[in-house]
Amino acid sequence: MNELAKLAIDAHGGLDRWKRFSTLSVHGINGGLLWGAKGKAGVLDDVTITVDLRNENASHWPFGSPDRRSRFEPQRVALENAKDGKVLEELLQPRTSFQGHTLETPWSDLQLAYFVGCAMWTYLNTPFLLVRPGVESEEVAPWQEAGETWRRLKVRFPSDIATHSTEQTLYFDHRGLLKRHDYDVEISGGTPAAHYVSDLREFSGIVFPTKRRIFPRQPDGHSAPDPLVVSIDLDQFVLS
Repeated sequence: MNELAKLAIDAHGGLDRWKRFSTLSVHGINGGLLWGAKGKAGVLDDVTITVDLRNENASHWPFGSPDRRSRFEPQRVALENAKDGKVLEELLQPRTSFQGHTLETPWSDLQLAYFVGCAMWTYLNTPFLLVRPGVESEEVAPWQEAGETWRRLKVRFPSDIATHSTEQTLYFDHRGLLKRHDYDVEISGGTPAAHYVSDLREFSGIVFPTKRRIFPRQPDGHSAPDPLVVSIDLDQFVLS
């Protein structure tokens, strides 16, 4: 683990404390233009998100209606009955279903479940996923923004982790706290995104951003001021 990765992990609560937990549940309010562009406006406006902190899986409930929840894993995504877990629909090797997609291509419910599952698993496990097997990171040139200097980590993910893109960039302030997260959304034609986080708060000794705002990323690396692609407001963090 390089020095910046260690600084970031320590600033967000430390690896020893993180390892005490295996599951995170959080309440989320989603907004932004993406959901309507994909034909899924309103499906996930107000949800409870549960992510595994050891293995890559996640769930959203309710999923369009209170009797449905999603179940995401890298090689399988499903919609289940929220009461008894009965599988209503499933899709194996879901990432292959996005071939040829652009930002404007509509999603099926199962494709939506895959996207939000891999996205929220990545977000809520950051920066601790830097120590997962196969994840590589190196510090690159710092970045000037908002009157501050942010240190940057270039992160490369192994093929067995489902996430936005193989290469991503994390930005940290002088304390090691996350400020921004860049990636290209491969399943939407490689759309470049600049993902800002704010209102960091501590829950059970772990520090999480409670506000997330995602904008288009321009060729020079700066974000476009609009449109707001996705907004995520989080509360009710429960680690167990």
